[in-house]
Amino acid sequence: MNAVTDKKPRLTTSAMIASIASEGQRVQAAPFGKALVAYAAEHPKVVGMTADLAKYTDLHLFAQAYPERFFQMGMAEQLLMGAAGGMAKTGLVPFATTYAVFGTRRAYDFIHQVIAEENLNVKICCALPGLTTGYGPSHQATEDLAMMRAIPGLTVVDPCDALDIEQAVPQIAAHQGPVYMRLLRGNVPLVLDEYNYKFELGKAKMLREGSDVLVISSGFMTMRTLEVAKQLETDNVNVAVLHCPTIKPLDEATILAEVRKPGRLVVVAENHSVVGGLGEAVASLLLREGAAPTKFRMLALPDAFLDAGALPTLHDRYGISAEKMSERIKGWLSQ
Repeated sequence: MNAVTDKKPRLTTSAMIASIASEGQRVQAAPFGKALVAYAAEHPKVVGMTADLAKYTDLHLFAQAYPERFFQMGMAEQLLMGAAGGMAKTGLVPFATTYAVFGTRRAYDFIHQVIAEENLNVKICCALPGLTTGYGPSHQATEDLAMMRAIPGLTVVDPCDALDIEQAVPQIAAHQGPVYMRLLRGNVPLVLDEYNYKFELGKAKMLREGSDVLVISSGFMTMRTLEVAKQLETDNVNVAVLHCPTIKPLDEATILAEVRKPGRLVVVAENHSVVGGLGEAVASLLLREGAAPTKFRMLALPDAFLDAGALPTLHDRYGISAEKMSERIKGWLSQ
């Protein structure tokens, strides 16, 4: 055999713009930008703002459609959030976009004091959440949910796919009060249309039933979990998938009702640190309500600064690829 031709092809896609879509998977381009343009056509008080990242948050589509309603704030995330708060005070509905690491870690105090404390109508939409870039800890927002969950009165949303984003945009725009939404941009996978799904702010949705495992998931981990459920069917393991796109306020009633069904391993799957995200929110709820299952596990990123590299390699390394998730769930079932 030829040693050169047997080697795996080199990955040439930038770690920054790499898609989470699998090869051959259906995708939609720029669902956030398109949904915001459509909503703004009927709502003239909507304005778009960014910190030098319009192209990389799909807000450039809004800028093209409504240049007089678009504000480029430069590389100044604190200014972005402060100005968004000021615009909201005048009755406008600002959509402020940047990367999640910059919108949360760099501008946290401005979100907390300027926007949330006064319950201003600002919609913060942040790209590259969790492990969706290979550029290392400077750009991997693995703790954003923990930070945003801690702010009183802030609604927190973690959509799964293009359909989720498309349907979430008008609902978070209509919601009175501040919102933080994790943003998938570019060519975004499309999966939820196969499950008769409709996004409802504050509601979790059961996508498929299963008698052996209940997985409560958010973000693109719901997509991964659906893949895992299909894989495990070949091993006669039935996996229920409860998609929880609203992290705060949590749909406690639905989660409790599903967890209280006996005989299932309960797993929370999220694209976030094991500290402070959906997993700990669900665990706290179950303990408070006396609904702790016999087996409860978390599929999440470690409490660590993650490596840089190609996304498929990193997802395998940190256990959030479909293959690694399947292995861990089968291991937990055998214990």
